[in-house]
Amino acid sequence: MDMVTQEAYHRQRMVEYCRGHGLTKTAIRYRTSRKTVNKWRSRYDGTLESLKERSRRPHSHPSQHTEEELDMIRHHIRRSGRHDLLLTYQMLLAKGYSRHYGSFKRIVTRLYGVAKKKKATKKPKPYQRAEYPGQKVQIDMKHVPSRCAANGQRYYQFTAVDECTRVAFREMYDEKSTYSAQDFLMKLAANPKFPIREVQTDNGTEFTNSLWVIKAKHKTLFEQALEDMDILYHRIRIATPRHNGKVERQHRTDNERFYRKLRMYNLADGRKQLSVYQAKSNDHIKTCLNFRSPNQVLCDYLAGL
Repeated sequence: MDMVTQEAYHRQRMVEYCRGHGLTKTAIRYRTSRKTVNKWRSRYDGTLESLKERSRRPHSHPSQHTEEELDMIRHHIRRSGRHDLLLTYQMLLAKGYSRHYGSFKRIVTRLYGVAKKKKATKKPKPYQRAEYPGQKVQIDMKHVPSRCAANGQRYYQFTAVDECTRVAFREMYDEKSTYSAQDFLMKLAANPKFPIREVQTDNGTEFTNSLWVIKAKHKTLFEQALEDMDILYHRIRIATPRHNGKVERQHRTDNERFYRKLRMYNLADGRKQLSVYQAKSNDHIKTCLNFRSPNQVLCDYLAGL
């Protein structure tokens, strides 16, 4: 006998006891309220089915998505795919969609069955966040996917991300060297949206010679440029890319939004397409910024000065 049937038998005995002793004595004996006894007495029709719990699902849902909203979601999912729901959500907001991001994701999951990723439990470590733009800028280098280059040559993207506002700056090169890192730093400093106080990188040879026994004391062109600009330099621990997590996360986003569809024929063509993406990428909203874009966060900060 299952639990539901046992509860139904219990309620049946309670109702039969109530017929001979009244509501008050029944409530005392079965340690419940008079209201509960009266509810089951009025619902009982002689069968156990009448004493089982009924579904509490509401008959209507006034706040559910309308057919117009569902059609709008289906249309934009067909256009942009399901690989980047946040960008699709931003496009829907521009079209008048007013639901919360969590509600939008639940609808997409219900319509298309998007698998939920299990998040590994991690204990957050204390970290001093940047309090103003330029306090710390993370810089890293990524390989451009080989499928993107029609000529078969290797290309590299240098990326800088401000920790406070998440404003990103990118440039593409055809060689992985300290000269390319220095040139990227010069271009970053030439078009500043804010002064840079500190730069953080990994221990790659394009940035530093710290891992080389012979050349450890010799500064690279990148390190020398930082010293000339009076910018502090911080290297993360070896084999800990999570310490450069903001720029690493930006690289993953660039792969999903830009390199997934990129087809370039030479360095000039790649830089031209990257500049178009660069011009609009800082207007894309981010969940870590409370659904604001990096440019909006930067404008809010500058307006408060």
